Amino acid sequence: MNTELFIAKRIIGVRGDKKSFSRSIVGIATFGIALGLAVMIVAVSIVTGFKDEISNKVIGFGSHIQVVNLDSNSSYETSPIPKNLTSMQQIAKMDEVRHVQSFSIKAGIIKTEENIQGAVLKGVGPDYDWSFIDESLIDGVPIRINDSIRTNNILISESISLMLGLKVDDSFNMYFIQDPPRARKFTIAGIYRTSLVEFDQLYIYADIKHVQRLNNWTVNQVSGYEVMLHDIHDAMIATEKVREAISMDFLDNDSRLKAVPIQERYNQIFDWLKLQDMNVIIIILLMVIVAGFNMISGLLILILERTNMIGILKALGTVNASIRKIFIYQSGYLALKGLFWGNVIGLALCLLQQQFNIISLDPSSYYLDTVPININLMHILALNAGTLFITFLFLLIPSMIISRISPERAIRFN
Repeated sequence: MNTELFIAKRIIGVRGDKKSFSRSIVGIATFGIALGLAVMIVAVSIVTGFKDEISNKVIGFGSHIQVVNLDSNSSYETSPIPKNLTSMQQIAKMDEVRHVQSFSIKAGIIKTEENIQGAVLKGVGPDYDWSFIDESLIDGVPIRINDSIRTNNILISESISLMLGLKVDDSFNMYFIQDPPRARKFTIAGIYRTSLVEFDQLYIYADIKHVQRLNNWTVNQVSGYEVMLHDIHDAMIATEKVREAISMDFLDNDSRLKAVPIQERYNQIFDWLKLQDMNVIIIILLMVIVAGFNMISGLLILILERTNMIGILKALGTVNASIRKIFIYQSGYLALKGLFWGNVIGLALCLLQQQFNIISLDPSSYYLDTVPININLMHILALNAGTLFITFLFLLIPSMIISRISPERAIRFN
């Protein structure tokens, strides 16, 4: 029989005694743990959700890895590469790779009767994965590209449509500065919105054959390939494999290919996202410290209230370690109770935001129109385990005061 646990249960069983002056103090300590864990769950869920949403949107526009001509720079005038490369077929079979698609881009100017706006025409082919854009479509219909017939239908963003006063089924001219200058007339089939304003104001989706003709390329020449992965965390490993696969590809003009991961292409965005981890770490440290000090104060009150009992147990020959176990068991029960309600409160707040989008954001500042939530079971379990472990470490400090209590004085303690 575990005597310490038995005594702790008996003490816990009479916690409802209204005469117990420590009841309110211990209640506050328990509430402190619950509130701290709830804040940690909400903070981690928001930050991970924020990072996932932004990353997925950036990847939706540019894929995890781009394979382009080594001579291509950061401008939107690219050097062509062959469309059917053997190395790309090998890349498509890699375990980390989900999909490979070709693309071509061309910068131009949209002109209407009253407005003018620069944009990038992104030409895509039949192999393009439309899932990201289809999910973001808010008006009109998707466009689909085939190998035989060139379509003039395009997709533009809500930002561009509002700036230029355009809507679905409207037509406009887009001009391309080259020698000689050229123009194309397009018809809006659909309008998308991702809330990633920097990209929404930039890209227009069209048939890749338009870009090929504007650049005087053949149907077998493209700006590059986009490599989509199953998991963004595999981007760096997959990039090395892709670089190895294309290392032996020499183009007709003796140029080479290069593979650029999304983290390098948009390093300012991903560096900004990494900074959010520091905010979470600070919040977690503060909440754990607050919860720990709450339990220290609660345990000291429990020891003070049971000083007579401690003196009697010592007079009966109970060693200090056993008495400490009694109070650690009791405090552990209170900590678990706090963790339970912390999970309930934290998950309830997360689910409310996830389902009803109660808190909104300014897309121009945060790239999102509502606070995102990512409820990850492993994160929640880690927070619970870490909080419980650190709280127990904090409990060892006040429990040492038991060894200083003298039996003869404790029994007379009033």
